[in-house]
Amino acid sequence: MQHTTVKPLGDRVLVKIKDAEEKTAGGILLPANAQGKPQGGEVVAVGEGKSVGKCKVDVSVKTGAQVVHSKYAGTEVEFNGSKHLILKDDDIVGILETDEVKDLKPLNDRVLIKVAEAEEKTAGGLLLTEATKEKPSIGTVIAVGPGPLDEEGNRKPLSVMPGNTVLYSRYAGNDFKGKDGSDYIALRASDVMAILS
Repeated sequence: MQHTTVKPLGDRVLVKIKDAEEKTAGGILLPANAQGKPQGGEVVAVGEGKSVGKCKVDVSVKTGAQVVHSKYAGTEVEFNGSKHLILKDDDIVGILETDEVKDLKPLNDRVLIKVAEAEEKTAGGLLLTEATKEKPSIGTVIAVGPGPLDEEGNRKPLSVMPGNTVLYSRYAGNDFKGKDGSDYIALRASDVMAILS
């Protein structure tokens, strides 16, 4: 049976998945299994939102928005010849209207961090152990989301701000390679362990 429309319910969102690039930037052809899961797409339908305490809260994205989502989130559905993903609103990391990752506008409790180059010492003179050196878990906050919702449906601002140097959990979030060659990571504010100054 062919379904031609899918209407997401509650705080769910329907995203049309972007096709994975088949070539790398250097022109190397990638086999399908090495392409990784595309993590972005266009919002084509949104649910009616959810109730938080006594308040009704709309989904945080609008139809037509270009979004980035958590790696393993959602349920894949195929219709009208295209792959789509049904996701919870909270699985959307942010809105990215360009193909430049530093323009990502994080949503909810997400934070975008530019990863520091691996160095023996951090800016503040904190010594990194061998185990930490391979994948630095220190970076600079580039952008922050508006914060999570409290019981009354109000946004609770995050405790980190753009410009903060932070220590974060190494195995969290979505990694991105910026056009400038830098590494970026988008993760939940709760995965940020400390502000370094």
